[in-house]
Formats: sequence, structure tokens, C-alpha cells
Amino acid sequence: MAKQVKVTEYQTRVYSLLQQIPEGKVTTYAAMSKALNSSPRAVGGALRNNPFAPEVPCHRCIASTGFIGGFQGDWQKAPSGQNVEKKLKLLSGEGVKFDSKGMLMDKSRWWDDFRI
Repeated sequence: MAKQVKVTEYQTRVYSLLQQIPEGKVTTYAAMSKALNSSPRAVGGALRNNPFAPEVPCHRCIASTGFIGGFQGDWQKAPSGQNVEKKLKLLSGEGVKFDSKGMLMDKSRWWDDFRI
């Protein structure tokens, strides 16, 4: 029997927005929060608890500075934490590259054309 996953209404809104981001593109916590009339920290909290990853692509959300940001609650060690390595691998597989300091290399990868 499949386990029921409980998510809040806010998490559902965040995850729906994530599904709009095309493969090979990234958005920011700030862009998502603006589209949701929320805060970047609230978006990060919802992403930290995403039970549908990687199908719901929380790995496509990075910091507005272009920094890789956190993944699954691991921010302190970014970009060298184990979870962040997983995020880098997922994004690299989509053609999104970061330098050795965790900064986005190709700004044409930005995406923020959300439809609410």
C-alpha cells in the first residue's frame, strides 16, 4: 500500500510553480516568492520538505546571486555538502553548469516566466 504524503496548501502552490520550470533552466527563491506573494525563506522551507523530488524539480531553484544554494536542507556546506553535490549533478545533467565556487556560469539559464 502506498504511503499517503501530506502537504500543505502552500507547499502545493510551490510544487505547482516548480513544475513550470523547463529542464535546463533555473529560477530563484526570490522569483518564486514574488510569484507566490510570499518570502524566499518560505519557499526554501517548502522545497526543503519536497517529498516529490526530483520529479517536482526543487533542484532548479537557486539563490538570486547565482549561487547554487541549498538542497534538502543542506546549505551550510554548499557547494561541497553531500546534498548539494546531488543538486549539482541533477543540474549538470540538464546542462546547467556552476563554477568551483558554486556560481551559475551561464546567465541565459535564468527562468522566471511563471503563470499563476
